[in-house]
Amino acid sequence: MSQAKTLTPQELRRVLDYVATRKHAARNRAALMMTHLAGMRVGEVAALRISDVLDADGSVRNEIRLDAEQTKGNFARVVFVSDKLRKELAKYLSLYRPINQEQKLFYTQKRMKEGFDANTLTQHFWHLYRAVGIEGASSHSGRRSFITNLASKGVGVRVLMSLAGHRNISTTQAYIDVNDNQKRAAVELA
Repeated sequence: MSQAKTLTPQELRRVLDYVATRKHAARNRAALMMTHLAGMRVGEVAALRISDVLDADGSVRNEIRLDAEQTKGNFARVVFVSDKLRKELAKYLSLYRPINQEQKLFYTQKRMKEGFDANTLTQHFWHLYRAVGIEGASSHSGRRSFITNLASKGVGVRVLMSLAGHRNISTTQAYIDVNDNQKRAAVELA
């Protein structure tokens, strides 16, 4: 099985433009941005509850603490939330306005309180990418794009490994895509 496609900024813009025209635009945009701006796995995004992302005063947290049950490898970890992602989540939550803090962060039409499960959210992302004609993109594309983008900006592989919640550096290295622009920039450093 091939790896999920990493998205260019233009491809991500196409997806977000499409999402903006559809029902539940704020929810879909926020869920996608969790993978693209925080590198979260789709299962981690689906497992989030309102209380995971909001402080007692109702503001979006700087860090999301994932319990072992919410992660792939059953290892608790911290997801750091950028200013950009905090704004995305704040906008979404201002429209969603959940009452119960233990509700899932990303609701579905049929199961408001239970929200998406990992499989349904995976399929949902696949359909969004397919609708705009991005071949090879999947629910893992945001995560791969996140790691690749940071690597191309010079972030060290150990930091990337920690941000991704990987246990082995070789796993993180496999996520990093290399493109011609990066190679051109690299040879100019010589």
